[in-house]
Amino acid sequence: MDLSYIKRNTERILERVERAAQAAGRRAEDITVLAAVKYARPEEIDYLCRECGILHIGENRVQQLLEHMDALTPVEGRRLHFIGTLQTNKVKYIADRVDMIESVDSLKLAAEIDKQAKKQGRVIDVLCEINSGREENKSGVMPEDALEFCRQLSQFSSISLRGVMTMAPVCEKKEDYRKYFSETYQLSLDIRQKTLHNIERPIISMGMSGSFEEAILEGANVVRVGRGFFEQ
Repeated sequence: MDLSYIKRNTERILERVERAAQAAGRRAEDITVLAAVKYARPEEIDYLCRECGILHIGENRVQQLLEHMDALTPVEGRRLHFIGTLQTNKVKYIADRVDMIESVDSLKLAAEIDKQAKKQGRVIDVLCEINSGREENKSGVMPEDALEFCRQLSQFSSISLRGVMTMAPVCEKKEDYRKYFSETYQLSLDIRQKTLHNIERPIISMGMSGSFEEAILEGANVVRVGRGFFEQ
């Protein structure tokens, strides 16, 4: 099977990351490109990791994560992020599999992650998901509640709060994304000063296929790209 289209797509995406980083006065190597693999086949994910060097993989659904992980071949350095809405009753299925859970937005969920991490004898990295658009139909804590929520998250012993994540509202104009990313970035600075001061480089995960350049301009150091990798 010819999967070379993935390499071509990856090169284009990394070029765009490089240009956005330069425009922001930043280094492209300081930005992690995470592949959201909701629509990818296992052989495409393997190729992306092995041949293209994209080692951070994001999964949206627990069942699909388990199916993918059982089908993938081992690749040294691959890190698995859970980036979708996570139900508390599903945490036990992924607690021994994921390197990070990016979508933590309630103390109930945090407590279950902490509980399952203890059972596995490990500490799980998490991000606080912020609802930057204050959308009623989306998950995430409201921006005004994020600092106190992060203070509470930092009390759990088997989870490690590493930073923040947001999914901006869908915008007609690309530049309209920037206000949501800017607010999240400023929040991350406040959270770092008051609750994450022991972390040298907090993670700021924001921006997707249609908005990652704007996210980089506003300070993202993790961007989540999905369909852009796998379009033929």
